[in-house]
Amino acid sequence: MRLAIGIATRGRPAILAEVLAELRRQTRAPDRILVCHVGPEDIGEPLPGIEYLTAPAGLPRQRNAIMDAVADCDLLLFLDDDFLAAPAYCAVTEAAFAARPEVVVTTGTVIADGATGPGISVPEGRAMLAADRPPAHPAAATPHFNGYGCNMAFRMATVRVHGIRVDEALPAYGWYEDLDVTRLLGRHGAILRLAGARGVHLGAKVGRTPGLKLGYSQIANSIYLARKGTYPWNRALRSMARHCAMNLARSPFPEPWADRWGRFRGNMLALADLIRGRLHPGRILEF
Repeated sequence: MRLAIGIATRGRPAILAEVLAELRRQTRAPDRILVCHVGPEDIGEPLPGIEYLTAPAGLPRQRNAIMDAVADCDLLLFLDDDFLAAPAYCAVTEAAFAARPEVVVTTGTVIADGATGPGISVPEGRAMLAADRPPAHPAAATPHFNGYGCNMAFRMATVRVHGIRVDEALPAYGWYEDLDVTRLLGRHGAILRLAGARGVHLGAKVGRTPGLKLGYSQIANSIYLARKGTYPWNRALRSMARHCAMNLARSPFPEPWADRWGRFRGNMLALADLIRGRLHPGRILEF
């Protein structure tokens, strides 16, 4: 199989360079590594062996540009620009797709996720990878609801046959774009979580969506995808209720890395737009 790694990036050149350096340790080297950026300031000094392409700003647009560029590849592994992959990641992923033709999406095991906290530094992430012990059965896999956007691989034949795209109606950071595109793929095969494809998501706070926009997206994107049919209503409603409650409860004493009051204001603005009949994910571009 020909395996490509695709990384969409914006505003994190230093962290991106570390992620690309870490990929040189893969026991199964990717056939191609593509980095999609918006401007030259996003990537720093270009590195040999890396293919660079540009696209308009927005994670869905950048990921679609990568998918369009890998017509010669069987597998596409999307990694976030702040995800450190363990050396066996590509090998385990390829083996899963080769052994099980029904698999259309895989997602790895995140041994530490800085997105849920203050973030993880590159040295800390590398130390976590070094200390991690692979499972007794690295090929073990379990069914999963969706792929996690920081590390998810697609069978490109399925993508091409069914014309599957990342939904560009979800702008900017594209909250839940990973859920949407992998659930679309999941209609045509299995989604698996791989025990042996491991890594650390640094959860870098540089380049994150502002609180107001993120809070709006937490409501607007959930409802949009529920109406579209890729996100069951029961899950969407639980997600919206959880985020509204958490943002409000933590607003008086927010975490240093989270604009909880801004997120809650965004939640309420989205609910107001829902009542007025003008709720849409693209509204965040007007703020």
